[in-house]
Amino acid sequence: MHLLLVVLGTLGLDQITKYAVAQNMQVGQSIPIIPHIFHLTFVKNVGAAFGILANRVPFFILVGIGAAIFIIVFYHKLKPEYKLVRFALSLVLGGALGNLIDRVRLGYVIDFFDFRIWPVFNIADCAVVIGMSLLIWEILRNPELGKELGE
Repeated sequence: MHLLLVVLGTLGLDQITKYAVAQNMQVGQSIPIIPHIFHLTFVKNVGAAFGILANRVPFFILVGIGAAIFIIVFYHKLKPEYKLVRFALSLVLGGALGNLIDRVRLGYVIDFFDFRIWPVFNIADCAVVIGMSLLIWEILRNPELGKELGE
């Protein structure tokens, strides 16, 4: 998969869903999809995961930019046969950029997936978690890759 297609697809889906939530819901509003299990809840997240380090927007912007640069450089150093690793990094980059855009543009991240037993999250967060999970899976499955990544 080409980096740009996955990144743009992830970024587009993330930004479209956040726009739809912001245009159609009030902050704090919650719409039950499956009552007591899954709701759409509009949250302005001024922190990181679980709201930690709240109101540290400049810090998160710098971390987001640094992560994006690292992923792009690392991606281009990977051998072409590492297709799943490339896909995983593309998902992480798309997610990181989605939340970075929110922080730069709004000063917070729009979250809306609410399973009631976990903090509210968004498409960008899903992309980062899925991408990192795939990356870890590939490193565990392929010890040679782990050694190469450490170089």
